[in-house]
Parts: sequence; structure tokens; C-alpha cells
Amino acid sequence: MHTIAKALTIAGSDSGGGAGIQADLKTFHQLGVYGMSAITAITAQNTLGVSGVYPLPTEAVAHQMREVLRDLGADAAKTGMLFDAAIIKAVSEEIHAFGLKKLVVDPVMIAKGGAKLLQDDAIAALKTHLLPLAEVVTPNLPEAECLTGMLIRTPEEMREGARAIHAFGARNVLMKGGHLEGDTVVDILFDGTNFYELTHERIQTRHTHGTGCTFSAALTAELAKNTPLVQAVEKANRFIFEAIKTAPQIGGGHGPTNHWAVVD
Repeated sequence: MHTIAKALTIAGSDSGGGAGIQADLKTFHQLGVYGMSAITAITAQNTLGVSGVYPLPTEAVAHQMREVLRDLGADAAKTGMLFDAAIIKAVSEEIHAFGLKKLVVDPVMIAKGGAKLLQDDAIAALKTHLLPLAEVVTPNLPEAECLTGMLIRTPEEMREGARAIHAFGARNVLMKGGHLEGDTVVDILFDGTNFYELTHERIQTRHTHGTGCTFSAALTAELAKNTPLVQAVEKANRFIFEAIKTAPQIGGGHGPTNHWAVVD
């Protein structure tokens, strides 16, 4: 009997549909994975920016997770916007209680337009409680700088940042190099021993809203299907490349990517 892979996203809601829970569920569906969600906060936003953030009560977040996991279970899970230390601690407790092993942590901190999506006191909680549970953490360079206190401007500094984040307990660290200069984007995966470089062409476009969410959701979907990590990262990279390349060009600001991108 065929058993469908299942993935849980624990993240915020994006009313514009380009990031957060909405992007995750669209990506799960496109990659043939049954998607479930636990919403941490509701945002009022569009492609021009975030105008409001309304966190849910901590118990409401934990309750959503418990109800999903005790009945449906999850082959993999990801976290996105967690907002504050109390939510991070509660999410970590539920992940530990249910023994989720394939956890992708996308350390969402700042929205594309600059709005703060993670409170200052939550960074220590993220490092202490959640990163030790992560199969892989996927920071972009500003997030990596915030986590490590380092200035990261070169591939070698990306490697040093990966080592520092790995020391917090994550089993693997994927440093996303999209913020570096150049026509080629270099991402670096570190498994605690070896580094793997993944490169792809840079697409010049302003329609990149939700790229981090979409990439981490694609990675989570592949892990849910038991794809080996390096191959899963490669597939997620191809997915986000096609999603950016074929973005629907909607909205007056940073528009969403194409969540129905097809990858052969």
C-alpha cells in the first residue's frame, strides 16, 4: 500500500500568500507531499511590506502541533517565523516530545521589506532550544551574522559561520549565499566534517518574496520523501531557481515566486 509522505510547517501566516505557511503548503503540494501546519502568528502584509504582526498564544501553537502529530504524524517538519522566546521553547518541547528527527530550521528574523519577525530575546532561545534539534538549519547571511556575531562577506567567512552555527548543535548547516555579490550564487552545506558547495546562476529580479520559506519547504518535502540530504538540497535549489525564474510578476513590490514551478 502506498503511503504518502507528510510534512508539518510551524510558521507564520502571510496574507499575501508569497511566504510563510502559504508558501510552505503550496511547495509541499507541488512536490507531492501532504502538508500540515501550526500557525505561530498572523501577519498583515503584501508585496510592499509587513504592516502588522499578531502572534498567537503560545499554547495555541503547541496545541496545533500536538493535534497534528498525535494523529497524522510527520515524516519531516520545518520551522519558519517563531516570533518570540516562549513560542520557540514550546515548539522545541513538542518536537522533542514527539521525537521529530527530520527538522529543518529556517531562522526567519527579518522580512524582505525590513520588518522584524523575531524578537531580540528569542535569538538566545533559538540557539539554546531549537538548533540542537535541527537536522539542518538554513540561514541566509544576515541571519547567520545575527546568530554568530560575525561579519560574513566571503565564501571562506561562510564556512567559518557554518562551523560556528554547527557548534550550537544543528547536525547540518546550509549557508545561503544569495546576499553576496556576483553573477553566481554559492551555497555552502556543512555536515560537521565536510563542506559541499552548490552554485547556480543569479537571476536579476525583484520578485523574490518568500524565497527562504519556499527553499526550506522544498528541502523539508524532499527529506519527508527520504531523499538523502545532499540530493535534497540540490533538488530544493533547482526548485527555488525555477520558482524565481518563472515568478508570476504580481504586486507592486517584492513579488512572490512561482510555487507551481515544475522540476524534471
